[in-house]
Amino acid sequence: MFGLKDLISLIISAFIILPVVIFMRELGYLIVSWLFGVKKPRITVGSGPRLFKYGILDVRKYYHLYSWFSYDELKHKNKWIYVAIYSGPILVNAVAGITINALLANGIIVKFETFWSRFIFYQFYYVLFDVVPMKTVNGMPNNGMIIYEMLRYGKRTDYNNEPFIPSTSEVEEEYEEQMEEIEEMKDEIQDVGEEHEKHEREKEREKEDGAQDGVESGERADPKSDEKDTGEDREDEKDRQERKTGGMEE
Repeated sequence: MFGLKDLISLIISAFIILPVVIFMRELGYLIVSWLFGVKKPRITVGSGPRLFKYGILDVRKYYHLYSWFSYDELKHKNKWIYVAIYSGPILVNAVAGITINALLANGIIVKFETFWSRFIFYQFYYVLFDVVPMKTVNGMPNNGMIIYEMLRYGKRTDYNNEPFIPSTSEVEEEYEEQMEEIEEMKDEIQDVGEEHEKHEREKEREKEDGAQDGVESGERADPKSDEKDTGEDREDEKDRQERKTGGMEE
């Protein structure tokens, strides 16, 4: 039965363990590529608008489960270097997982055993899907497939034009374009809102003016009706005068 304890474990896994494991995976690219003279490396954490950028770390506003590594160029290039770079994420999580597991097995780590066991589980989960050669979304190869192709053919053979590791400069250009589009959309939405408010104010003003005109027209008497009332008042006055004098002229 799924209870409160399981819900708490799920939240911890989704918002703490998974993001850390994914960050460590991307860190594997950075560590190995740094050994071979990488230029403009960057680890982007999350997506959407930028919260802050510090050195090679770019932190975005939305959920940080989505992270990736990018760079512009390598000083040294050959198939063995690329094999090493794509092996980086596998090695980092595998070494960390084996180390934590050994510490648990030898009783060195005794607190939060369930947390660390789940941490190891997700580390080897990513190791498994990085090691086994396979195609992923849109036919993109995973790390294992790229390593296999590099060892066998000396290059990628998946016919996918998208780079597996994106360029930092291109990522920055795409980000700036996206932010410009978002700002334009915000301006359009604001203009539509202001136009709607203006239209509503005009409708209210027309309604108030119409009501005021109705009141003023009701207060103003019809001229013919005024003449008629005046004539009737004169006749009534004449009748009262005649009754007072008994029909005799004064």
